[in-house]
Amino acid sequence: MTQDFQFLKRLYNAFDPFRPLPAGDPAYVNCNSVRGDGDILVGVGREILMSDRMTCQLFGGHRGAGKSTELLRLQDYLDKQGCFVVYFAAYEEDIEPEDAQYTDILLACTRHLLESLKDNANPAPLLNWLKDRWEELKDFALSEVSLEKIGVEAQIAQFAKIIANLQTEPSAR
Repeated sequence: MTQDFQFLKRLYNAFDPFRPLPAGDPAYVNCNSVRGDGDILVGVGREILMSDRMTCQLFGGHRGAGKSTELLRLQDYLDKQGCFVVYFAAYEEDIEPEDAQYTDILLACTRHLLESLKDNANPAPLLNWLKDRWEELKDFALSEVSLEKIGVEAQIAQFAKIIANLQTEPSAR
């Protein structure tokens, strides 16, 4: 009986539905035929690559249905097509699922975008953008900091501090 339990435990953990599979993982099983949707690379990927206008897609489903796995496949596909993709699991550090508001989502997206851009883009526009946001939000930082004297890393850290303070003070959202 103990061996059966250990086997079932290993099997259960090998197929943890709450851990997305990275793109190209050999354990990936294409479930499009039973989910009733098409391939995300064809539907959403083609829309992003071919459209001359900004696009917006909503990709939803039940918890553990494979949304994150499919989005990681889409990220890999778009990266290979030369797109700049920012992917993050919001529930891991940025958003409290029991108390999420649209401002939390926007701030988390902004923080991850800034983190991704800092090493891949000209820092001047990023620094100017952060300076403007800082003037609007500095009351939430709990410290006086002059952004003129610090680099991108420190400015992003200050932005993250604002996000954390907003999350602890819901009325400020």
